[in-house]
Amino acid sequence: MIDNICKYLAESFSRDFASWILGEAITLTKIEPSELSIEPIRADSVIFLESTEIILHIEFQTEPNKNIPFRMADYRLRLYRKFPERQIHQVVIYLSPSQSLLVHETTFSIGKLNHEFNVIRLWEQPTEIFQRYQGLFPFAVLTKTLDPEETLRQVARQIENIADKQVQSNVAASTAIISGIALNKEIIQRLLRSEIMKESVIYQEILLEGEAKGEAKGEAKASNKIALNMLNSNISVELVAKFTGLTLKQVQKLQKLSAQKSKMPKPSQTNQRKASPLGESPKA
Repeated sequence: MIDNICKYLAESFSRDFASWILGEAITLTKIEPSELSIEPIRADSVIFLESTEIILHIEFQTEPNKNIPFRMADYRLRLYRKFPERQIHQVVIYLSPSQSLLVHETTFSIGKLNHEFNVIRLWEQPTEIFQRYQGLFPFAVLTKTLDPEETLRQVARQIENIADKQVQSNVAASTAIISGIALNKEIIQRLLRSEIMKESVIYQEILLEGEAKGEAKGEAKASNKIALNMLNSNISVELVAKFTGLTLKQVQKLQKLSAQKSKMPKPSQTNQRKASPLGESPKA
């Protein structure tokens, strides 16, 4: 979910991100990863924004990742293949404080190939910048602040003043989710009004995701019950898998669990075994 929120913010508030990262308030449009000639390594966390002269490639990371240097070099070559005349600015943005040396790596080297990229560690960034732009409000709590709770309180007041209600709602929901990296749920719920967030596309996405998980869980439970009934009727595991949509391995697991349960003594049988025959007292 964090990946999706960061991606939404970068794409929806490209001028804010350009002002922060590039030092210039230019409007950037989205490039789909599929436009590159090779399937992206991890498309869900990759953000490409372009103007007529520059392409901004952003990667958000909550944890250190040893594969980042290779990934940045790989994407740089792909971008050059597609856009040889454009300036390419690449930046990895780490969200959570870390002592790992990985969050300081800015180069990829192999043989004579050397590639450099930029890294931003949010916890080292001045908070004021993130209170200046609506698209950056959600990250303010993760910056170099002495009091994250007070920072969120200030951001909440700024969000209240956003005139466009849809933007206000989306920024509030984004702030609530990203602030969860640094603050507990109770503080966030106390400072950000839930009624504002309920109108956001992000909040609706969370609801839909929850509903989908609930439906999937219900469907899985029903499939398992049908599969067990079929297995108890001595239908082969292959046919059970075919008719229920479960994998062969899942059906075999159900078969094994069913067999184990059938071998377990029933409570009444256990009590009968404990009792002595004909009501006699057990021998010492």
